[in-house]
Amino acid sequence: MKQYSHWDHVFKLDPEKPISDESLKRICRSGTDAIIVGGTDGVTFENVSDLIDRIRPYELPCALEVSDLEAVVPEFDTYLIPMVLNSQDKHWLFDVQHQAIKEYGDIIDWSQTLAEGYCVLNPDAKVFQKANCTVPQAEDVVAYAKMAEHLLKLPFFYVEYSGMYGDPDLVRQVAAELNETRLIYGGGIQNAAQAEEMSALADTIVVGNVIYENIEAALETVPAAKRKKEDGVR
Repeated sequence: MKQYSHWDHVFKLDPEKPISDESLKRICRSGTDAIIVGGTDGVTFENVSDLIDRIRPYELPCALEVSDLEAVVPEFDTYLIPMVLNSQDKHWLFDVQHQAIKEYGDIIDWSQTLAEGYCVLNPDAKVFQKANCTVPQAEDVVAYAKMAEHLLKLPFFYVEYSGMYGDPDLVRQVAAELNETRLIYGGGIQNAAQAEEMSALADTIVVGNVIYENIEAALETVPAAKRKKEDGVR
């Protein structure tokens, strides 16, 4: 299985959203490097368990993005812990993580647990509102990226537009600042052209909502992302 440092393209599945067995098979056999399971609302132990049980037969790396401590299921390869850097509320930066470690610290496999420095840039997104974020200027986003790499030593910095296609120029500025921390882009990728554009800038792209809206378009994002990596971009 590919390690996260080699993920170019990832599909993100929301456990609250229904997906047919046939569509799930096509997603898992698409050539994507991994699956992330995660969502903002309605994530439960039951629906996360059901989804990972359906994904497991495909032997694809699968990560759980932890958004609710009650929905942590012990069957994933990797656990991603978001730290929302542009939140106005310390709760979403350190307190949730502190509570998780207090509760599960004795059984956490730290080799499978990775922090993501999140910067949420779509003010209309549920996650932006839930995490009480502010809209940062470009220089603020770049500064968050530098914090993620140099101060916090995070493995990931996640530029998240969550439902809206983002600004390639901003992603390019962020990419220029990161060397050790892996840049993830997610948000609004609807077609191969957008996947190709963002793959040229970010280390990893995450494709989510379009799976449920137009699965054919979603599947086309995989070879588009791979093309850019084969061209030697990023």
